[in-house]
Amino acid sequence: MANLSVDFLGMRFPNPFMLASAPPARNGEMIRRAFAAGWGGAVTKTITLEPPTDLQPRLQTLRHARRNVGMENIELISPMRLEDWQREIAATKAAFPGHPLWASIMDAPVERNWQRLAGAVQEAGADALELNVSCPHGMPSRKMGAFIGQSPELTGEVVGWVKKVARVPVIVKLTPNVTDIAAVAEAAQEHGADGLAAINTVSALIGIDLETLDPLPAVGGRSTYGGYSGPAVKPIALRCIAQIAQATDLPISGLGGLSAWQDAVEFLAVGARTLQVATAVMWRGQAIIEELTGGLNGYLDGKGFSSLELLIGAALPKIVAFPELSLTQRVKAQVDETCNGCLLCVTACADGGFQAIGGTKGEIVTIDAARCDGCGLCRLVCPLGSIAMVPR
Repeated sequence: MANLSVDFLGMRFPNPFMLASAPPARNGEMIRRAFAAGWGGAVTKTITLEPPTDLQPRLQTLRHARRNVGMENIELISPMRLEDWQREIAATKAAFPGHPLWASIMDAPVERNWQRLAGAVQEAGADALELNVSCPHGMPSRKMGAFIGQSPELTGEVVGWVKKVARVPVIVKLTPNVTDIAAVAEAAQEHGADGLAAINTVSALIGIDLETLDPLPAVGGRSTYGGYSGPAVKPIALRCIAQIAQATDLPISGLGGLSAWQDAVEFLAVGARTLQVATAVMWRGQAIIEELTGGLNGYLDGKGFSSLELLIGAALPKIVAFPELSLTQRVKAQVDETCNGCLLCVTACADGGFQAIGGTKGEIVTIDAARCDGCGLCRLVCPLGSIAMVPR
């Protein structure tokens, strides 16, 4: 079997999968159970000097075809005191010394506060510091989280403060809620960051209750903008990770919508070295680690890759600026005998394409190659995979 272990800034992970800084890592007991179940590492829920009190309720899912595709939360950072987290970190490291444990910390732009947090958690045994400058809700009103991470200057300043006292690697967790995430990543690197984590949740308003017209999740009939996570944000995460991988030479811990081993392959291919998971664990439990490691192992074996190193960043050279894409490649749609004549492609092409497909219900459709513009819409709506795009 392929070797799933990976090095991240001198920390050796038995596999790349980590609990992200989120509810699944809200205390040491949960983290220790995860390590026993096979997770490679973990990041504590974010620690601060003045723990907040959470709202109730604070979660809401978005469903499509009876399946959850995303979730918004308005949950804040850890309500546990710094002293309690010090004990939890020490106990977890004593029980699982071979599993990297990162401490997520957050504060306002106050140098002594960041340094106090950094010193306390590294003395307790944390293997790295993850600077949460990216939470999109609740904390920015206190000049924390994304209030800092949306500014390259403030981000760099905080990194510099922490680096003055850090004896372990400093990893900056970035927000996607910016115009140019690469600029923030570059500022973090210039001020001494050792690594990056991306992405934190996407700022969102998940929906409105049609009966009451209350925004969701409703707290006494009112709500606010929250952090969106789950499978629906994966394309945003992949884009952000690729951009910061191309802009910096720092190792990246990737997260944002990862819920299956196939997602893991994609995150690694765009430059991530470790993979953080939160929403999928909340929905399906810690035991998904068996599917994640088993699937990734099988994929690497099938490709003939002996280790993760052969996969990390493999797709990056193929991600280019739009003007660099070929205008000479020309394709057309082609249907095969598996078509059942459902006519979904006919409707899609008529109303969203080039009116190139015709047919009768229950019979194989016909495609007018002269009218087909090669957009690929028909292939995407075909439920049987009966349509392929082939060279002209």
